[in-house]
Amino acid sequence: MASPDKQQKRAKRAKLKARQNRSGKPVANGLHPVFASSLVSHPFEDIEVDLSTFDFQDILENGFDPALFDELFEAMHAASAISQLALCLVFLQYPVLELVVAEEEEANATDFMMGLLATYRALFFEEDEDTAVEWMSSKSFQADYQEASRLLVLRNEKAAR
Repeated sequence: MASPDKQQKRAKRAKLKARQNRSGKPVANGLHPVFASSLVSHPFEDIEVDLSTFDFQDILENGFDPALFDELFEAMHAASAISQLALCLVFLQYPVLELVVAEEEEANATDFMMGLLATYRALFFEEDEDTAVEWMSSKSFQADYQEASRLLVLRNEKAAR
């Protein structure tokens, strides 16, 4: 029998795969076709993140444990099968990231985001930090990241109306 940790990871992967395989109805938001996938439109709907236990100061002082962000990395990887834009949209919707961006200094938030992206690339593509930074600095990633940010702002404005 597999260890409880391994069983939990399998269950998470199965949940993501099931969500991916669902034949969802296209989202009629008119923003972008990529939102038609529930993997992109509501990537963390089924995942509970307790933001009250999140301690950004501890991360600044000691770094972060990648295992604490498994849900994010798995969701990003599943979204990357759709497109790089989908990956960026999923990344930007992670509740912990939204909290950090809203409440922390820009430089610290940016370092944290780059650390998460570099860790994602290391886990799934076995890239070193320099290669991950090259990817983040590429014109295509920058364009998709900015477009994802723009689309989320538009979606949030539309939802607020």
